[in-house]
Amino acid sequence: MADFTSGFWNLFVIVGVLVSILACGVFLYFLSRKKIKPGAVQTTGHTWDEDLAEFDNPLPRWWMILFYLTIAFALLYLVLFPGLGTSQGSLGWSSKEQYEKEVAKADARYGPIYAKFAAMSVEDTAQQPEAIAIGQRLFVNNCAQCHGTDARGAKGFPNLADNDWTWGGSGDAIKTAVLEGRQGIMPPMAAAVGSPADVENVAHYVLSLAGSAHDSIKASLGSTKFAACAACHGAKGEGGPAMGAPRLNDKIWVYGGTAKAIVETINNGRHGVMPAWKDILGEEKSHIVAAYVYSLTAKPKAVASNQ
Repeated sequence: MADFTSGFWNLFVIVGVLVSILACGVFLYFLSRKKIKPGAVQTTGHTWDEDLAEFDNPLPRWWMILFYLTIAFALLYLVLFPGLGTSQGSLGWSSKEQYEKEVAKADARYGPIYAKFAAMSVEDTAQQPEAIAIGQRLFVNNCAQCHGTDARGAKGFPNLADNDWTWGGSGDAIKTAVLEGRQGIMPPMAAAVGSPADVENVAHYVLSLAGSAHDSIKASLGSTKFAACAACHGAKGEGGPAMGAPRLNDKIWVYGGTAKAIVETINNGRHGVMPAWKDILGEEKSHIVAAYVYSLTAKPKAVASNQ
């Protein structure tokens, strides 16, 4: 209701709620006034299967009392809690305040645990079973929608458990990705490569770099045209972590490793976005998520030494 600048809507909601509740009370009152003479049988006049009639009897008294109690409860609720327009109720309760109290209570309970791990490096945190258990739950709740519950990704979403990193696999690099997000942008390169035949030749050359099945003649023709791609991906497809250019010589593909998929990538480009999580998870939880992701690699210590 705070979004409405006119007082009309506040009044509209108040009147609508009260009229609806009072109308229920009036309706029940007139129903309760209806009486049936002892021994009399009154029907609605509807008959089915020749002799199956619908009776028109008043509700049992105890049932009517229950309905009246629900009306009384509704009125009492509106006095105590928000419900009548912008009124906060006599108790002053709000969902925002309750949420903040629950968050504060959780921070007081779990804050020291997060702080303990935040004081460690990501690599050291990844060696702590308690931190990994927490990180896994945080990952499943926040990251699995894109990367899967096993962190192995899907088309367009990188596999985080294969020790192949576009932006670098050190603890700090992974934590930066979680906190700040990433944008992997490859512009359409067809014009720079040349003709459609040249694009297909480059696709086969890329397949050859990865050791995948390819047409050797087309790959040979595409090797010189690959120069348009080498500025980002490296002369031999080794990639460029500084700018987020993936390796092309390792058979690991985010968008598919067929000639058709690579041609599509060259023609149309790619724009992969990972949102920043610092405002949602915060620094300490992001640290633990990064440690969990780091722990998924086959040889985390080796990764750290190579970055």
